[in-house]
Amino acid sequence: MSDHNQKAVTRRGFAATALVGGFALAAGPLNAAAIVTPADGLDAGEVSIPVKDGAIPAYRARPEGKRDCPVILVVQEIFGVHEHIKDVCRRFAKLGYYAIAPSLYARYGDPGKYGTGRIKDLVANIVSKVPDAEVMQDLDAAAAFAGGDGGDSKRLGITGWCWGGRIVWLYAAHARSLRAGVAWYGPLTGEKNALRPVHPIDVAGTLKAPVLGLYGGLDHGITPGDIAAMRKALADAGKTDCRIDVFADAQHGFFADYRASYNAADAEIAWHRCLSWLNEHGAA
Repeated sequence: MSDHNQKAVTRRGFAATALVGGFALAAGPLNAAAIVTPADGLDAGEVSIPVKDGAIPAYRARPEGKRDCPVILVVQEIFGVHEHIKDVCRRFAKLGYYAIAPSLYARYGDPGKYGTGRIKDLVANIVSKVPDAEVMQDLDAAAAFAGGDGGDSKRLGITGWCWGGRIVWLYAAHARSLRAGVAWYGPLTGEKNALRPVHPIDVAGTLKAPVLGLYGGLDHGITPGDIAAMRKALADAGKTDCRIDVFADAQHGFFADYRASYNAADAEIAWHRCLSWLNEHGAA
C-alpha cells in the first residue's frame, strides 16, 4: 500500500493512534543491559494497517531495498508495542525478515501511559477489553499488509512474549497460512469469558502449524503443572511437531533485556532455538 493510501485510512474512535514511545513504564526500572539494534540498512518505522473498522498503528522493519522477505508477526508483551518490541523487529530484519508488530490495543488505550506499579490498572482498563477474535483479525490484516508491501506472506511465522505468547498458540489454531510459531512464556490456561473463550490448552488439537514454546522454570505465573498439562494435550492430539522447552533457571520475562528478569544466557539460547524453528518449518 502506498504512503498516500495509508494516510487515507482513518482511525475513527480509536483510543491510541501511535505506538508506545520508549520502553514500557509499567514494567519498572530500565535495565542497563537493554539491547539497542541500529536501523542502518533497514527500512524501519511506524506504518498504518487497514483493519475492518479503520486502521491500527504498527512497527515495521525490513531489509532496505529487498523484496520477498519471509514475514514474521511480532506480537507484543502485555505492555504494548514499545521500544523493546520494536528492537526485536529490527533484529529480525537484520536477519532478512519482514518483521511487523501491530498495536493490538489501539482501540482501547495507550499502555505507555501506565507507570511503574500500575500493571493491574493496565490490565483492567485496556488488556481485559481486547477480544481474542479481534486480535486474530488484526494479525490477519498485518500479514496481508506485509504481503502487499514486499513481504513473502507464504513464508509466514509468528512469535510473541507473555500476553503475546498466548496469542501465538491461538493464532496457530486460527491461521491456515501460518508456517510456524514460537511462543515465549505465554499463559496456557486461565479463566474464560466472552472475549477470551478458549486458551492454548483448549486448542492443542486444532493447531494448524508447529509451535515451539519457550518457558521459564522459575515462572510463578505459569506452573510446571500447566506445562505438563499442555504437553499432554499436545501428545493426546498427536501434535508431534510441537514442543515446549523449559529453562530451569529462567523467570517469566527472561528474554526482556530491558527488565530485571532478563537472563542473558538463556535468552541467547532461546533466540537461536526460535530462529532454527522458523527455518526448519519454512518460515525463513
